Amino acid sequence: MADGLDCGGQWLDLSRPAVVGVVNITPDSFSDGGTVTGAASAVAQARRMVEEGAAMVDVGGESSRPGAAPVDEKEELRRILPVVEALAEALPVPISVDTCKPGVMRAAVAVGAGMINDIRALNAPGALEAAADAGVPVCLMHMQGEPRTMQDAPRYGDVVGEVRDFLAGRIEAAAGAGIPQDRLVVDPGFGFGKSLRNNYELLGRLDALVELGVPVLVGMSRKSMIGNLLERPLDQRLVGGAAAAALAVFQGARLVRTHDVAATADAVRVAQAARRPDGIE
Repeated sequence: MADGLDCGGQWLDLSRPAVVGVVNITPDSFSDGGTVTGAASAVAQARRMVEEGAAMVDVGGESSRPGAAPVDEKEELRRILPVVEALAEALPVPISVDTCKPGVMRAAVAVGAGMINDIRALNAPGALEAAADAGVPVCLMHMQGEPRTMQDAPRYGDVVGEVRDFLAGRIEAAAGAGIPQDRLVVDPGFGFGKSLRNNYELLGRLDALVELGVPVLVGMSRKSMIGNLLERPLDQRLVGGAAAAALAVFQGARLVRTHDVAATADAVRVAQAARRPDGIE
């Protein structure tokens, strides 16, 4: 596995786990909908995240929370393009764009995005071709069903094996479209068509996904898998989310996507020190 990703000319060092800060340009995201309303507020939030330890910032213009309504391409472009362009100019770290639409992928990369983060794992018509043409890394995520209905009744025989097989298949599909393995990242999709038990089965056996040979990204920040287990509301999930991030890193996750950068960065650093104490000077 490579020790980093070339994100459109900016190097993302993965010799140690990296924290990815979340900037949502949406009115209805489950955790922070409506808090960022344009380029100026996005830059201010992202700068704070970089100061707290974020090595990448992920920008999304369409909520993927359970039950979320879809957003058309024109509206998604209106929301994110000015923000991606402003962040690319203002920040010293790569920008990832969270989208499943080929047209948004192309446009966002054209204004400075250095990575594509796709919850549909390039399954939309034309997405494989758009990602291949863009020439930047791609994160392939597993999701059972669609955002509107994915949490209605998720079913698996062996959730870890099924998620692993799906992601292996998408790595193969990407290779067939001309996207080399050194440009790929995988995400098990915590909370995307998984029961509470499914999520923790995946977290407890994350090393099975690490064996795919590409960096693993995890995103558990503030999610219901934390809140439902601990019976905590959104504003009281920080400790649980940091613990989950540490467990993921201890098993080999290389990227942790979070709304809470400072605390997560500390948890990641401690977990990495326990995993690789030879790296402590």
